[in-house]
Amino acid sequence: MRLSYVRDMAISTGDKVPDVEAHVMGEQGPQKVQTGELLGEGKVVLFAVPGAFTPGCSKVHLPGFVEAASQVKGKGVDTIVCVAVNDAFVMDAWGQDQGVGDDIVMLADGNGAFTEAMGLVMDGSGFGLGTRSRRYAAIIEDGVITNLDVEEGGGIDVSSCSSVLAKL
Repeated sequence: MRLSYVRDMAISTGDKVPDVEAHVMGEQGPQKVQTGELLGEGKVVLFAVPGAFTPGCSKVHLPGFVEAASQVKGKGVDTIVCVAVNDAFVMDAWGQDQGVGDDIVMLADGNGAFTEAMGLVMDGSGFGLGTRSRRYAAIIEDGVITNLDVEEGGGIDVSSCSSVLAKL
């Protein structure tokens, strides 16, 4: 079964990152954040996964960034952000399970607003996932996307941590 993409990519290199409401887990529970603020200052590596706790995301994609977080930050990156169309509770539990600590911000795009604004929506209903994000990685500098690599198939290649490191 092939994944289907809802529409062509709406955002590209040189575009400003969308500013929509999303959530992160705080000490008192889910906290609202504006993606324009979170992703808009300094150098940011943003990577998106179709879903927390899914095999490729949990065995390859997120662990790659966890293991190499210090290398990524050593290349001048201020913030590493993982986003998925999941709620803040799931993203927090996944982050704890994967040992992200303070190295990676687990951004919950529970309603898919950020994913929609990026134009990177994937229809995973054939797998029982519903509407999710395509898998991608972006380098963002002061709110402007300087590099964006979107996976075309089901693999983890152009959006892997090693690929991002090579572009930093």
